[in-house]
Amino acid sequence: MNALPPPLCVLVLAAGAARRMRGADKLLEPVGGLPLLRRVAEMALGTGLPVWVALPPDRPARAMALKGLPLGLVTVPDAAEGMAASLRAGLADCPEGAAVLLLLADMPEIDAADLTRMIAAHQAQPQHILRGACADGRPGHPVLFPAWARAELAGLHGDSGAKPLLQAHAGRVSHVPLPDTHALTDLDTPEDWAAWRAARG
Repeated sequence: MNALPPPLCVLVLAAGAARRMRGADKLLEPVGGLPLLRRVAEMALGTGLPVWVALPPDRPARAMALKGLPLGLVTVPDAAEGMAASLRAGLADCPEGAAVLLLLADMPEIDAADLTRMIAAHQAQPQHILRGACADGRPGHPVLFPAWARAELAGLHGDSGAKPLLQAHAGRVSHVPLPDTHALTDLDTPEDWAAWRAARG
């Protein structure tokens, strides 16, 4: 009998300040008829995995965008510190011993098939850190961390995200090819959003 793969959960990182949007909120921009944050959360739930979303304390509209979805909401009181604060808060709520798929909430091209690829790669390489990559090989997101990496993730500080961990364990990082530029497209300004929509017709 084959051993069961280790448990896996999804942590959506949605506590950023979106300062470059000049008053708008990129996570509430409509994509496919839904606020981006809700679209991302629904895709995560579509995997059948348990999902948590890390949110800042001062953006109630983000929580409202998720209303009615069967997921966990994690408030990040020190969200201004940067991504590490979201990682610490979110990991504290995710089940102990589970691998974690980190999903940034501001990447509108990530789709359900991309998440399926990441999960399949985890089942094939459960002890590797898995990083989504563009079709040309450039690494990006999502990133899936095995349970062994959680203690180091929870010990991070500042706004560099998990880069120190990816560098420290470079020999245990495998890239998962995703289509086109799905793994790198994030939109931080109104101009970014306008150009992206124009390119998509």
